[in-house]
Amino acid sequence: MCGIFACHQHPDVAKFKPTALRMAKQIRHRGPDWSGNYVGGNTILAHERLSIVGVESGAQPLTNEDDSIALAVNGEIYNHRVVRKTLKTPYHFKTHSDCEVIIPLYLEHGIDAPKYLDGMFSFVLFDKKEDRIIAARDPIGITSFYQGWSSETPGAVYFASELKCLHPVCDKIISFPPGHIFDSKTGKTTRYFEPTWYDEKRVPTDALDLKHLRETFEKSVRKRLMAEVPYGVLLSGGLDSSLVAAIAQRETLRLKKQVQEAIEASPKENVDEDHGEGLVGIDDDNNLNTLTYLPQLNSFSIGLPGSPDTIAAKEVAKFLGTKHHDMTFTIEDGLNALSDVIYHLESYDVTTIRASTPMFLLARKIKAMGVKMVLSGEGSDEIFGGYLYFHAAPDKESFQAETVRRVKNLHLSDCLRANKSTSAWGLEARVPFLDKEFLEVSMNIDPKEKMITGDRIEKYILRKAFDTPEDPYLPDKILYRQKEQFSDGVGYGWIDALKDNAELHVTDEMMKNPKPEWGADIPDSKEGYWYRMMFDEHFPPSCAETVMRWTPTWSKQTDPSGRAIETHVAKYEE
Repeated sequence: MCGIFACHQHPDVAKFKPTALRMAKQIRHRGPDWSGNYVGGNTILAHERLSIVGVESGAQPLTNEDDSIALAVNGEIYNHRVVRKTLKTPYHFKTHSDCEVIIPLYLEHGIDAPKYLDGMFSFVLFDKKEDRIIAARDPIGITSFYQGWSSETPGAVYFASELKCLHPVCDKIISFPPGHIFDSKTGKTTRYFEPTWYDEKRVPTDALDLKHLRETFEKSVRKRLMAEVPYGVLLSGGLDSSLVAAIAQRETLRLKKQVQEAIEASPKENVDEDHGEGLVGIDDDNNLNTLTYLPQLNSFSIGLPGSPDTIAAKEVAKFLGTKHHDMTFTIEDGLNALSDVIYHLESYDVTTIRASTPMFLLARKIKAMGVKMVLSGEGSDEIFGGYLYFHAAPDKESFQAETVRRVKNLHLSDCLRANKSTSAWGLEARVPFLDKEFLEVSMNIDPKEKMITGDRIEKYILRKAFDTPEDPYLPDKILYRQKEQFSDGVGYGWIDALKDNAELHVTDEMMKNPKPEWGADIPDSKEGYWYRMMFDEHFPPSCAETVMRWTPTWSKQTDPSGRAIETHVAKYEE
């Protein structure tokens, strides 16, 4: 992940520039490899870079040949080579960066440019000739992005990857909506992402095709292996991360075979067999290709000693043959990190904080090993109704509406967690389940196929799609393992410790008398109250408007943990 800070129509850009650079520095953790900025007219773009693709030549902001267009991007464009081939007008590319294609797309298509992108991204583009700025966010909101305004500079508009570099200069901030684009020419923000499944009231009727579901997801994982740096997979031992790891390992072995054949067919000095960290990318026909390879796929897990996830992850890694790194943390480690986690998350949602803390600790250890990109399993539970509360869905119409609602809100929950927990340490997380093409397939399956019934466990059709006994992706024990939310799977003692510590910090009297500035957004537990207090230490009340607190549908529970669902209790008391 990279970091962006931008301001358009500032009354005195020269005077504001030192402040803008200080604001950008607040998110240098997202992009520790290089810093850059561009000033044109009354606009400034600042960029903190994490180099994954186009490592040697992709410093930002990127500009066109006469420097009349400047671009700052956070993200990865997986189809950049295909876009380069299909441009109608020849364009002189200055770099090998995947993100540079946004400029010629803008020149050809204007504000429709994001429609042609396949990837995860937030970007701000400045057109100096038209004194125009456009800003856009990927369809699901995998990359974090915010927009702000200041009463001290009316008419100016600000953008940033994180809240922490906007609230010092803005008194109104929103989470930029996924799948939308802002155009300063009209002052409007419009939705460019218009998939067939977006309407919550529409009930799809597509027949289930397990092979198509499997092959589409495999393609999604493959395209996300585009990198010029060491990468790995986050492996909790649950179904979703295990499937991602299984496909990534198959692809790694395929590439290894390809390289071995290249070695045999060409001089050895042309292939860096020993070093192993080489170019992996999408070729001109939209296929994954490579020049060198990682000798062994790295997988990473974290949990309290003896946690359910740790045990399962080891089993998966052994089955797949990955180079596994089993990392443990103590409850004290997690408690000590809480304030930092909330500072980086910019949220006080209970579920998000519980799950983010171990992920935050794991990301730090991964980055220390020299890995800069990981694949992760976010999104599957929203798509397939994998959370245990989906057992209570009354009918397929309600089931479908809830999956659509959850996918639409991922930018405020799991995507936010994955993006910010890893970016805190300059690590990039990619999420194959949220691929546009895969979503078009999976979200259009008749929801009756996804519903949890007496003979069907949650995410049954995803499990069946990869249930291939003749060539197994995973052991049956893992393929049909019951859902564990990450905050539960890392060890049940973690959530219990959080609740116990909240009791020490929040009294009954405090619960009865919440802060007036919280308005109607009152925490319903001492744990939630504790997190809100820590949030307030870092951010002003205006930032709270960007936070969404989540509770399950069709359930009376106040605790969002999967363990609070009766289905979970019944399963583990068998």
